[in-house]
Amino acid sequence: MKRIFQLLFIVLIAFVQMATAQTKSPVWNELKNFHTYMAATFHPAEEGNFAPLRAKADSLLTVVKIWQSSPVPANYKPAETKAALSKLTFQCTAISKAVRNAAGNDSLKKMITDAHDIFHTIVGECRKTDE
Repeated sequence: MKRIFQLLFIVLIAFVQMATAQTKSPVWNELKNFHTYMAATFHPAEEGNFAPLRAKADSLLTVVKIWQSSPVPANYKPAETKAALSKLTFQCTAISKAVRNAAGNDSLKKMITDAHDIFHTIVGECRKTDE
């Protein structure tokens, strides 16, 4: 009897793991990598510290280009996501140029805030809803 319960328990655990694996959203590593740079530049700029943004503007542009060239996972709306990624790449290009041209902090704050808003559009509105 004890063996039957052990076997049923193992089958139940395996079933739960299979069901969980099928419902998990795919991980978009390029998104996660971009988010790391966005957080490291946006949040300090919010508080008036523009040194990280000035130091990492070119890296932010590089990682958004890598993200833009990666395939869109199935849990995102492809057309909307690609359009938003194009806007984000355009915005990060502008930030990089502004940093190279020694733009003022007020200008940089607006630009990184706009980029941050576009990023949240992608991770929020571009995701497919559960059907």
